[in-house]
Parts: sequence; C-alpha cells; structure tokens
Amino acid sequence: MSGVTLQKIDRVLERVSNLFAVLSGIMILLMAFTATYGVLRRYLFKSPEPYSYELSTMFLLWTFVLAVAHLEKLDGHLRVDFFVVLLPERLRMFLLNIIGPLAGLLFCSVLTWEGFKVALYSLEIGERSMSIWAVPLFPIKIIIPLGYGLLCIVLVLKIIRGFINLRVD
Repeated sequence: MSGVTLQKIDRVLERVSNLFAVLSGIMILLMAFTATYGVLRRYLFKSPEPYSYELSTMFLLWTFVLAVAHLEKLDGHLRVDFFVVLLPERLRMFLLNIIGPLAGLLFCSVLTWEGFKVALYSLEIGERSMSIWAVPLFPIKIIIPLGYGLLCIVLVLKIIRGFINLRVD
C-alpha cells in the first residue's frame, strides 16, 4: 500500500471517527438531559415516566460504540506496561504496534460479524423492546457492528503502519 493511498484512507477515517466522536458527545448530552428529566418527574412532580431510563441506556450504548474507534485512532486507551518497558525497543514496538492491534482486530472482527448477524435477525423478526414503549431494536443493534467495523479499519491501518515503522527503523 503506497504512502499516498494510506494518507487518503487516513484522512477519510479521521473524518468519520471525528464525526462518530461528536455524535458520541451529543449522546452523552442527550443522556444527561433524559436522566435529569426522569429524576425531576419522579421526585419533584411525583410522576415517574418510563422512557428516560430506556433512552439513557440506548444513548450509553451508542456513546461507547461510536467513540471507541476515535479513541483507538488517538491511541488514548489505557495500557498497563509493566513488562513491556523491560523489553528491547524493537520488540516493544512490535508488541504494541502489531501484536496488540492484531489481537484487538481478531476480537473486534468477531464482535462486528456477530453484531451484524444479531442486528439483521432483529430486523427480520421485527424485534422490539419489552417496555411499554416497544422501541424497534434494529436501529440500536446496528450501531454495534458499525462502530466496531470502524474500529477494525482503524486497527488494520495501525498494523500496516506498525509494519512500515518496523521496516524503517
């Protein structure tokens, strides 16, 4: 893969992951508003409403799934490196930039594939939530393979960059 192609893919990926991160922030804001609304209705007006908890749960799922690719792109995840710092630099870079993302890619590709199957099945049977509201679950479930699919693409590019950097050093 040429450097120009990698840069073009990286720019598109940057825009999409930034969009997902902004959507994730909006979901956090909506989650705060719905939770506050539910609490106010319950305690101030003594009139509990059943929708705020369900909406907050949906927004929480979307928040995490949409933001995880952007977080990986920024390399902002937590890493415990007790033993990795003891290794030689080249081996450390190999573990952190190739083996780690490869393991993550394996895990996330399974999540993407299975999430897609579950979402399609949900669409097929017209699955709805068990609440009074009876929300269709397909739009909620399709976010999982979309978010993790984007994460898979980020991890593939990270692995390619890891090999390029390993070869250059």
